[in-house]
Amino acid sequence: MCGIFACHRHPDVQKFKPTALKLAKQIRHRGPDWSGSIISNNTILCHERLSIVGVDSGAQPLTNEDDSIVLAVNGEIYNHRLLRKNFAKPYPFKTHSDCEVIIPLYLEHGTDAPTHLDGMFSFVLYDKKEDRVIAARDPIGITTFYQGWSWKEPDAVYFASELKCLHQVCDKIVAFPPGHVYDSKTGETNRYFKPTWWDPTNVPSTPVDYMAIRHSLEKSVRKRLMAEVPYGVLLSGGLDSSLVASIAQRETLRLKQKAVEANAAAREAESGEGLVGIDDENNLDTVTYLPQLNSFSIGLPGSPDNEAALKVAKFLGTKHHVMTFTIEDGLNALSDVIYHLETYDVTTIRASTPMYLLSRKIKAMGVKMVLSGEGSDEIFGGYLYFHAAPDRKAFHEETVRRVKNLHLADCLRANKSTSAWGLEARVPFLDKEFLEVSMNTDPKDKMITEGRMEKYILRKAFDTTGEADNTPYLPEDILWRQKEQFSDGVGYGWIDALRDNAELHVTDEMMKNPKAEWGADIPDTKEAYWYRLMFDEHFPPRCASTVMRWTPTWSKQSDPSGRAISTHNKKYDNAV
Repeated sequence: MCGIFACHRHPDVQKFKPTALKLAKQIRHRGPDWSGSIISNNTILCHERLSIVGVDSGAQPLTNEDDSIVLAVNGEIYNHRLLRKNFAKPYPFKTHSDCEVIIPLYLEHGTDAPTHLDGMFSFVLYDKKEDRVIAARDPIGITTFYQGWSWKEPDAVYFASELKCLHQVCDKIVAFPPGHVYDSKTGETNRYFKPTWWDPTNVPSTPVDYMAIRHSLEKSVRKRLMAEVPYGVLLSGGLDSSLVASIAQRETLRLKQKAVEANAAAREAESGEGLVGIDDENNLDTVTYLPQLNSFSIGLPGSPDNEAALKVAKFLGTKHHVMTFTIEDGLNALSDVIYHLETYDVTTIRASTPMYLLSRKIKAMGVKMVLSGEGSDEIFGGYLYFHAAPDRKAFHEETVRRVKNLHLADCLRANKSTSAWGLEARVPFLDKEFLEVSMNTDPKDKMITEGRMEKYILRKAFDTTGEADNTPYLPEDILWRQKEQFSDGVGYGWIDALRDNAELHVTDEMMKNPKAEWGADIPDTKEAYWYRLMFDEHFPPRCASTVMRWTPTWSKQSDPSGRAISTHNKKYDNAV
């Protein structure tokens, strides 16, 4: 996962360059492989690169043939091979980078270019001839992206992958909205992503299609194996990560078999060419895999997630790495976690800390990309509070709201927790095609009714009982394991320790007298207050406008933990 910083229409860009390079360096953790910058007219684009595809030639910023177009991208474009073949005019590509296709897309389609992309991305493109900047973010906001302005340079506009690049030079900062494109020619930011499910009042009535759910998720995982570096899967032992791991393992074994056959054919033909690749039908490129698919889990010693993950890994045959952390490890990392996350949301910080610690260990093993299971709970109503949904309309509206806010919650967590160590996380559940299938399913089929647990239709879609090829995707007790929030599953002592330590740092008197600059955004627990204090150590108050606090609907609880839901207590009396 790369990092970008850009400024358009700076009054003295040459003088600003040393500052711009220092600001870009603030996010070098996202892209430790190379740094690049280009100044054109009064615009500067800086890029910190993590090389995953086009490793040999994809250094950025990218330019077109006459250098009149400059592009800085953070992301992966999964359909780049198909796009390269279908331009109206041949384009002289300079690199093998998947991101370079954005330039000819802009030349042919202008601000409609993002609609043609299948992937996760945020980019800034500068057109020198028109003195024009185009900036866009992927449909769901998997990649983090911010926009800012300064009263000192009223005509200038800034962009960056993280807040820490902007708050030193900008007075106003916003989270760039997912699925939108900005055009400096008009100064407008418009939504380009317009799926059929976007309007929450348009409640779908299409009955569940289990095979469509299965096949679209399988296709989504295959796309996200596009890489030229070692990759793995995050495996918590819950339903979502386990399904992703299962599909990835099946695909890895298929690729190995394909490699054997290709190499055998090459030897037979005595050509000496045994290319391991993937066909264009799957919108993929070459894949590098380890001898075994590596899977990773983390938790306190004896945690529910580590135990479940090990069981799944043995079933699938992945090379599993069980990693543990101590409560002290987690507490010591909190300030750094908040610095990287750029949020004070309780749920996000609780879950991000183990993910942050795990990412460091994964990167140390030489793995640069992992698949993760974010998004499923929002799509299918998997959180335990969805048990209280009063009707199908309310259920659907809440899933739409949750998906739209993922860029402020789980996507932010997955992106920044991993990027802190130069690791890239890809999220198959947030594929555009998969979303079309799953978000257009009648919510009555998703609802948690008598005899149906949360995410029933997703579980049922991967239940092979009674099928001709009934090779199971997962052990039955994993396929039907009840939802636990990640921060609970890593070990129940983790959340208890956070609450206890908050009591040591925040007094009752402090709770009664919050900071005036917090306005109406007042923490309602000592833990939330503690996190806000740490956030303030790193960021000025104006950055708080980019933060959203995660709260469940249809519930009066102040604590967002899954354990605070009565449903969890009924199912897990022996574990709480």
